[in-house]
Amino acid sequence: MKIVQVTLRHLQMEMKSPFTTSFGTFQTKEFILLEAVDEQGTIGYGESVAFSAPWYNEETMKTNWHMLEDFLIPLILGKDLQHPDEVSEVFAPIRKNNMAKSTIEGAVWDIYAQQTNQSLAQALGGNKTAIDVGISIGIQNSVEELVEVVRGYVEEGYKRIKVKIKPGWDVVVMRTLREAFPTVAIMADANSAYSLKDVELLQQLDQFDLTMIEQPLASDDIVDHASLQKQLSTAICLDESIHSLEDARKAVELGSTQIINIKIGRVGGLTEAKKIHDYCMEKGIPVWCGGMLEAGIGRAHNVALTTLPNFSLPGDTAGSSRYWEKDIISPEVVVEDGVIHVPQQAGIGYELNIEAVEEYTVMKKTYNLE
Repeated sequence: MKIVQVTLRHLQMEMKSPFTTSFGTFQTKEFILLEAVDEQGTIGYGESVAFSAPWYNEETMKTNWHMLEDFLIPLILGKDLQHPDEVSEVFAPIRKNNMAKSTIEGAVWDIYAQQTNQSLAQALGGNKTAIDVGISIGIQNSVEELVEVVRGYVEEGYKRIKVKIKPGWDVVVMRTLREAFPTVAIMADANSAYSLKDVELLQQLDQFDLTMIEQPLASDDIVDHASLQKQLSTAICLDESIHSLEDARKAVELGSTQIINIKIGRVGGLTEAKKIHDYCMEKGIPVWCGGMLEAGIGRAHNVALTTLPNFSLPGDTAGSSRYWEKDIISPEVVVEDGVIHVPQQAGIGYELNIEAVEEYTVMKKTYNLE
């Protein structure tokens, strides 16, 4: 493969309803759609998952554009690549900026899968034709409203319910949900809203038989999480703390986590995500694929990654209709009874909906090999 052209698009899509976490509320999703073309004319797509503000981590949609335009695209244009794993080696001189890196790496994986006549899932080594999925539910206006929202998704067949929590919206919320849904797999996601001062409060969550508590402490911490895990019977799942295979190894060895959420953008791409998956499988640590409110291209990459064997817990990859009136792919990602059937066509398995892309595009710029 030799990438000869890259096009960046700034897209803006309105979500069906606001999404609220411990760090804020938003309804407009701005992101970058990247199109890469190799010398044979094969087109691959990647999606930046960075938000418009640095809520989740330090990256934003604008910093991703800057990194892609000024550093990553110049590094990748014209490079002879035998395999997508080499992209991370090309980008090694650039520190961090994992979401920017994964945007272009995902497009290279798409091209590679097409050229080798494999689905992206097969190219990654996936062995599933269908994946179980869960749903992520933001903080609602009331506990009663949350119960009804959860009831709707349980009736749709979603395999796991993830609920956002924060101080003041935690123990009572989880107790109410468990009483209403005694057999449903429920987990809590704190997005780093607590500290070790809250141990006694977090211990109260043990009584609700939760699948896990995701990232209760600081986003850059693995030490305090190890201390907290010793004091909880509920499994801690790490999300924001894990940016690489090395982070995963250290967290597992310290006893900071019993489950890891793998997000492609957070760890810098599919290659690193696969390395973390392989390590966790070796160590007996289950993993699942987290969501970043992706549009269709990012969602397609998540589906492919989740076909790897150690993704044994339902992820966040809900159907397109959960978030968007009209997605940027055709067909859209569809959930049936809590399951997504994995596309078998070469590449990501979904076509770009050009009409929708044009409708949502705010700005577009193309970079060519000179």
